[in-house]
Amino acid sequence: MKLNVTHTTRYKFDHPVRSVVQSLRLWPADCASQKLLSWDVTTDGALRGAEFTDGAGDRTALASWRGPVEDVTVMVTGSVETTDLFGVLRDHREKGPASLYLRSTRHTRADQALKDLSGDTLEGLQSATCLEQAHALSSAVSAEIAYLPGETRAHTTAAEALAGGKGVCQDHTHALIALAHVAGIPARYVTGYLHADEAGAGHEASHAWAELYVPDLGWVGFDAANKCCPDERYIRLGSGYDAQDAAPIRGVVQDSSPEEHLEVSVTVTAGQQQQ
Repeated sequence: MKLNVTHTTRYKFDHPVRSVVQSLRLWPADCASQKLLSWDVTTDGALRGAEFTDGAGDRTALASWRGPVEDVTVMVTGSVETTDLFGVLRDHREKGPASLYLRSTRHTRADQALKDLSGDTLEGLQSATCLEQAHALSSAVSAEIAYLPGETRAHTTAAEALAGGKGVCQDHTHALIALAHVAGIPARYVTGYLHADEAGAGHEASHAWAELYVPDLGWVGFDAANKCCPDERYIRLGSGYDAQDAAPIRGVVQDSSPEEHLEVSVTVTAGQQQQ
């Protein structure tokens, strides 16, 4: 499937600030399930600094704006040809071992309720394969946390989302990572884009899911919010320990605590397949 992406992020400040520095991870991963046809990241007015590929195999670039700065706009446009590999991440080069992703953060730390859910879900599945266990954990998150926007916030933890029983893709992903860690399965947070058809129209084009490490297969994606593994509708950007660590844009503003207004627009459309 050919997917076309337009992603605009604009930050407005209530007064001009002295400078803004951002770390951008806005380039699709280089792997077997997706081929870059064209891609452009525009940062008007910025000085572009170092570009590098980090240990997780994700491309990162630095951009800085020197003041006075009233607003900052980052625009992404591009096309990607995708292939359904049933969620398996293949031919993605990274340097760190999977065991790095047994580390929990404040957002993915398991409380007793998450520990109980992980244990109860895998009860009787001790002889099952790791892949079967991973599917079971993802299904448990889907069943326990209903997809409902507006019920959680950016800093909601996995424990809080489970207790409330409602959330969005970020909450499903944090909860699945927590359950996997309890079971001793490395897991990480993935950001990207989703082309949603009529059946998935309620989900945002800017999306998140988890990857769990399965021996003999490697990293496998699980989207508990949509009750599936990523397929040709998904574009993978990058990964991290949680939503904050995996954020496509992270920045620092040099000024005395300005009030910031964020506007984000993302569209993902299907185009003609490359021959």
